Amino acid sequence: MTGTVMLIHGAWLTPSAWDRFRQRYEAAGMTVSAPPWPYLDRSIDALRSSPDPGLARLGIAELVDHYAALIEALPHPPILIGHSFGGLVVQLLADRGLGSAAVAIDPAPAFGVPPHPLAFWTSLPVFAAWNGWNRVLRMSERGFATGFAQTLPEAEKPYAYEKYIVPTPGRIFFQVLLGTGNRIRWANPDRPPLLLIAGEKDRTAPATTVHAAYRRHLRSPALTGYHEFSGRSHWLCNEAGWEEVADRALAWALQHGAG
Repeated sequence: MTGTVMLIHGAWLTPSAWDRFRQRYEAAGMTVSAPPWPYLDRSIDALRSSPDPGLARLGIAELVDHYAALIEALPHPPILIGHSFGGLVVQLLADRGLGSAAVAIDPAPAFGVPPHPLAFWTSLPVFAAWNGWNRVLRMSERGFATGFAQTLPEAEKPYAYEKYIVPTPGRIFFQVLLGTGNRIRWANPDRPPLLLIAGEKDRTAPATTVHAAYRRHLRSPALTGYHEFSGRSHWLCNEAGWEEVADRALAWALQHGAG
């Protein structure tokens, strides 16, 4: 098994959230990269204590352009795998015709896919934050435990929060609501094969929202797939059974990807 995979992390996270996937894919013979978002190329401690002010101005379009430039610098199109906001970025990159195959895991919704009320409730601290559009925001430990990783064993939640969670730009959440920078050509015939993966218990990107995106992507003649993992939360890439998620994503992309 050979090839290149680019892993794209989501909001509140850094590339370290992909460590398990990276190691598993490299052991299988893949070349793997997991580039950070702009302004997040520092340690977890540094990001928490003094986030770069530029992070507050980071938007969806800038994120997509950032990864597009990295992809276009590669000698061959990589398999793109993204989680959460990274899953939205992967869909937008695929819409540009980038990547040999694309996998969006628990993706944030693109324009035309209404946010689920449960997701809005989970993200309420973001929308209630004063001037949240122009600020770097922080997720509380309680928010992580109840809305992001509620299926994780209680004893593991504090450790996971301290190990992985960092501040993130509030702007991207408002842009999703306003349809700014997250529009997709659903009938685009030139995008690569796309698999959408959902977690049954996800409260941040509920499975019904992911499936709604899948139905819209079916307007394209390009191959589109959907898979839902039962009993999994938004933390499905790092909770028990993550291997199934990693293997499903890679196997599908290798089977159906161009080249």
